[in-house]
Amino acid sequence: MMQCRYCGHTLQHPFLDLGSAPPSNAYLTEEALNSPEMWFPLRVLVCDKCWLVQTEDHAGREALFSKDYAYFSSFSSSWLAHSERYVNGMVSRFGLNASSCVVEVAANDGYLLQYVQKRSIPCYGIEPTASTAAAARAKGLQIEEEFFGIALAERLVALGRQADLTAANNVLAHVPDINDFVSGFARLLKPQGVATFEFPHLLRMVKECQFDTAYHEHYSYLSLHAVRTVFEANGLSVFDVEELPTHGGSLRVFAQRRDTGLRALEPGVADILQQEQAAGLLTTQLYADFMLQPARIVRELLSFLIVAANEGKTVGAYGAAAKGNTLLNFAGVRPHLLPYVVDLNPAKQGKYMPGSQVPIVAEAHLRNSRPDYVLILPWNLREEVVQQLAYIREWGGQFVTAIPSLMVFA
Repeated sequence: MMQCRYCGHTLQHPFLDLGSAPPSNAYLTEEALNSPEMWFPLRVLVCDKCWLVQTEDHAGREALFSKDYAYFSSFSSSWLAHSERYVNGMVSRFGLNASSCVVEVAANDGYLLQYVQKRSIPCYGIEPTASTAAAARAKGLQIEEEFFGIALAERLVALGRQADLTAANNVLAHVPDINDFVSGFARLLKPQGVATFEFPHLLRMVKECQFDTAYHEHYSYLSLHAVRTVFEANGLSVFDVEELPTHGGSLRVFAQRRDTGLRALEPGVADILQQEQAAGLLTTQLYADFMLQPARIVRELLSFLIVAANEGKTVGAYGAAAKGNTLLNFAGVRPHLLPYVVDLNPAKQGKYMPGSQVPIVAEAHLRNSRPDYVLILPWNLREEVVQQLAYIREWGGQFVTAIPSLMVFA
């Protein structure tokens, strides 16, 4: 039996069982198509002691976040705008200036720190994947290419590189040792420093059937209740929280050092905790019922693809996203039903989706093939994608999303 990665309690309650799948960002080269793929069980359980929802451990972080990691944040214009708003807001709220130090953990390709740099505020990033770290350095950013935790934090503190503000966007769910990771922030912050964390909210995942956000790189699925518990045990205290529309519904949590932080607790924290309790996130029944939803969604998607094929209609997909890989592999979709996925990232183009082996192509392929339908895999970017691909309406093309239920629209 697996033990909870936070409290060590034996996990007995399932939340999601998606069979098995390859790592969702392990995109395949042409040569790799002739070799066996590594597939791992993809099961998610909930701890009935601390209520941390978590994926079973089958693959180490070094295998999932390799030097060829292909997720680059800067290819989403809406995410760039979100990041610039964040920087402007934090500078204003916390009075950051040329005497401050901002550190981003999981800095990716410098999508956020570039806006800190533009404000002439000293900053550096921590990013373990070589591919994205190189892209961030190309923007003139200083990057520590290493996984974050207590050991790295203490080395940085010894070098006088403590932070007034740390940002950690969409990484808290990606760490196998959540205690070591969170404790690192308590060490890296200056006495009155602030740490912010953004992550998809478990409450939204449950309410909106977002099962495709489950993949091996997501070790945890986070409620504010669980996050506050983990933080308190590892030297941080939550003093504020904001709800965000990003990634299908996220939280931005503000934390300070437990030993020196002086900021008052904001009322929004109690509001979110009450919402979670009222929804049943602190009961096992909610999690037991969730598995019925993925099966329904997959039936709807497969029925649509099969009917379209029988009617001679063509379907292409947009966005070679990790969530798309979870959906396609759980549904058993292969190129005979979905011949290609368009993606703007050159690092993905010419490769193949893991598991399904659907080819990844440039946007020009979409214009040339003129499909009847475009299946948007990163449904959280629906508005951005629809605006970008508005030209498909010229030939009568329509858009499709599968989550939380199948929808076809012009």
